[in-house]
Amino acid sequence: MITPEQKEKLRGWFAGRLPDDLFEELVEVTADREEITVIGRVPEPRLAEGAPDAERESARRARIEEFRERTREQRMEVAREAEHLFRRKVSWGVVCGPERALFTHLAAPVMTRLRQPERQVLDTLIAAGVARSRSDALAWCVRLVQRHTEDWLTELRESLEHVQRVRAQGPDAEEVADSSTDGDEDG
Repeated sequence: MITPEQKEKLRGWFAGRLPDDLFEELVEVTADREEITVIGRVPEPRLAEGAPDAERESARRARIEEFRERTREQRMEVAREAEHLFRRKVSWGVVCGPERALFTHLAAPVMTRLRQPERQVLDTLIAAGVARSRSDALAWCVRLVQRHTEDWLTELRESLEHVQRVRAQGPDAEEVADSSTDGDEDG
């Protein structure tokens, strides 16, 4: 988990580095240990007033694909710099009206040991056609929990950020700072 200050610096770097005409607005920059995801807003296609929903949806998807292809080189250049600087892969996404699309992004393996009742839940999802594999079923479960507990997860993340701030102010923080300067005197 990264600190709020690290998030701000990361968002600031992308806001300053992205070409001005890439997005209408930088919507979101998120990160974990493996990946940074950058999401921006692109303009909605202009359609006749009262256009059917199917036409609007199709036009938005086409706009997203057009953006993805047209900006590939620019995004790859920024991603290379960011990956070198932050040591994480960079993934991209856009928001076009109510539509949100993520481009190629990481699927990081997560090792876990599950007991039989937990495996049976995953196997039931597979048998029902909800998931193709146990890995897919586990990802489905995580998304379901995320959707139904977003408030609780937000509160938990805020609590973790508070713990990190308190730890940084503790007595060990001075010891670490002192020991890092002690080495300078020897050399």
